[in-house]
Amino acid sequence: MHSQSLHFSDALDYLVIGAGPAGLQLGHLLGAAGHRYRILEAGSRPGTFFHTFPRHRQLISSNKVHTGIDDAEFNLRMDWNSLLSPDPELLFTRYSKRYFPQADDFVRYLADFAETFDLDIAYDTRAVRIRRDDDGFTVTDQHGGDHHGRRLVMATGVSLPYIPDVPGIETAENYSMVSVDPDDFIDQRVLILGKGNSALETADNLIETAAVIHVAGPHSLRLAWKTHYVGHLRAVNNNFLDTYQLKSQNALLDGNVLSVEKEPGDGGRYRVRFGFSRANEVVKELTYDRVIVCTGFRFDASPFDPECRPELVINDRFAALTPAYESVNIPGLYFAGTLTQQRDFKKSTSGFIHGFRYAVRALSRILDERHHDRPWPHEPLPTDPSELADAVVARVNRSSALWQQFGVIGDLLVTVDGGQTQYHEEVPVAYAHEGPLTAGADYFLITLEYGPDHDQVDPFDITVRRAAQNSVGDALDASYLHPVLRHFRSGELLGTHHMAENLENEWNHPKVHHAPLVEFFARELDPQPTGAGR
Repeated sequence: MHSQSLHFSDALDYLVIGAGPAGLQLGHLLGAAGHRYRILEAGSRPGTFFHTFPRHRQLISSNKVHTGIDDAEFNLRMDWNSLLSPDPELLFTRYSKRYFPQADDFVRYLADFAETFDLDIAYDTRAVRIRRDDDGFTVTDQHGGDHHGRRLVMATGVSLPYIPDVPGIETAENYSMVSVDPDDFIDQRVLILGKGNSALETADNLIETAAVIHVAGPHSLRLAWKTHYVGHLRAVNNNFLDTYQLKSQNALLDGNVLSVEKEPGDGGRYRVRFGFSRANEVVKELTYDRVIVCTGFRFDASPFDPECRPELVINDRFAALTPAYESVNIPGLYFAGTLTQQRDFKKSTSGFIHGFRYAVRALSRILDERHHDRPWPHEPLPTDPSELADAVVARVNRSSALWQQFGVIGDLLVTVDGGQTQYHEEVPVAYAHEGPLTAGADYFLITLEYGPDHDQVDPFDITVRRAAQNSVGDALDASYLHPVLRHFRSGELLGTHHMAENLENEWNHPKVHHAPLVEFFARELDPQPTGAGR
């Protein structure tokens, strides 16, 4: 669909900027709810970011086709690429059988998703100016066309490289444009700035041809298998670490690049001043043939007029958001997709498709609740300890949202008059406390969580004591993913219950999981104060 100018009387309910996975997911949900929306996309197809990234074209988002289980909801735990839809055939697992699939297959999937649901997308429509007006927002595109919506949702992702403030760094090459042909680096000394997946993906690609590879950054390298944050270094990208530890001319440098100076001429080498963190900040000058900057991405706030520019945080890489995914300083400006990771930065999964697809669905429900007088969907249950325990056990054993958005999205049980409880699925935890669902209410939040120090212990060290499997007494000390229930009244925490760890993540044992949960509900629902233990 081509860009069209809109008169104010034709204002859309929502303008969405960006037709990546978040924009497509939100467009589908807005359309299904009957709202008038339009997605503005700078590129000629959906998923412009994935036409280029990752540069070496292999995704690190799991695509586990064979789970041995027929439950579609459960299988989304192992499918990190599919968007949420009612079409059982529109799953990314139909597009590739590779565990780490190719980015081009994902681009093809996004195009089919947009076509299947006939999403309203204006391609070749880049937002160059965003301003407030009396009835919402006006977005001007590069053709001079104006688009007007009562509310604006930014789903652009982090579209610009994040460049640290280092003198001379502008002379280096950037991950977004550097050659991916290893033969272009034969016998060269290469410095890669950054210690994330883009940096190590680049280093792995050059192992066979570069003479020397140094990967540098100010912070310690963090491994996803230890931290459980999938944005930290993934095992699929860590072959370089072998070459470092086994003395193959490569090294990991811990410290700060103080300056980058390129010698004159096309073949000029780089002189880099580097302060080593683990050597009392000793500064050395190192020489390289190439310097590649792989330091991540940031949000592009340049189209916003000053009076509606969102407040930025985390080195100006992200907009600051409320628990409703709304800008903290610009009402009516919402964010979807990887931009919502500001809420759980480097802790959970809002920066990734398998996490933010649920946050987008939550955003659609928040918008319905706030702007269309549509309450959050819920199922009624008797306020009976055994019935509530049955419902919770059923959910934690199959829910993908709670599994993927651990500690960030949970199920919400709100007790109401008449002996009834309303069961609301997939509510952002922070929003549950501040939103209308729990105002003055008695409620329970159910989340899946790791233990508080789960990222401080080597999970492969067998000398470290772990909570015993299926041990009710050890449940409080569980470090692996497990269900946690918390009881609140008017925002005050009254009680907490940890369900025991289980090797196969099956929390349905009658005595180990169900019976203690019934006891917890019975105790917490007792109107008489019980003192200690609550």
